Amino acid sequence: MFQRLSENGFDIAIRNHAGAILAVDFPHIADELIDALLDLTIPATELIGSGGGEAPSTQRLRRRLYDAHWPKHNFEFKLIVDGVERVSQSHEIDHVRLTESGTIALEIEWNNKDPFFDRDLENFQRLHAQSAISAGILITRGQSLQDQMLAIVQRCIETHGFVDEAEMVTAFQMKDRTRRQRDAVQRHLHRQVPFAEAFARQFVSDKFGAATTHWSKLKDRIDRGVGNPCPLLLIGLPASIIQE
Repeated sequence: MFQRLSENGFDIAIRNHAGAILAVDFPHIADELIDALLDLTIPATELIGSGGGEAPSTQRLRRRLYDAHWPKHNFEFKLIVDGVERVSQSHEIDHVRLTESGTIALEIEWNNKDPFFDRDLENFQRLHAQSAISAGILITRGQSLQDQMLAIVQRCIETHGFVDEAEMVTAFQMKDRTRRQRDAVQRHLHRQVPFAEAFARQFVSDKFGAATTHWSKLKDRIDRGVGNPCPLLLIGLPASIIQE
């Protein structure tokens, strides 16, 4: 079912029979998700202009899912014993698809701190244990995108010919840079590192570093069994979605 994504460079991992569940009970939902992902492109300039946060293209993916009836949803659980509420919990999920066959929960972790993976997977686990969802889907930056992020950002700066940080901040409509960030770039420049490489090193390390949400951090968790026994589909966005 997800061969089209694999052929286009997406990382795919399936746990606890999620593939069979989606293929048999939710084939149309799986197809609409695949189509949305294959249509996703992110200009390299948006990677920089977003300052590391969700690029406008990623936000457009969210809006497409909302339009396709994947709204934000808050699951609420209450344990009442003899008329007295003993436990009350709520779990907000960014995208939920409700159907007669069941419910699919989906989270996009484009660029967060990596402990958010634990939160998402544990939420999926609890919701599945309560029969509230049939499967959970997590989308994040794929391995190829993480590996090539530095080169992508550097090439983008070189292509535009920037040699000055202030000029680039204005052109890409970036948020104001902190003193710490500017000083880090200057230290590279003092070592005779070209501007594009100096800025890319600081920016990628600061915004897309090893401790953020990306494929290897997610894979580590599911390999340890986080989220079990909830059926899980994990998707990593590839470097090929970046338009340079």
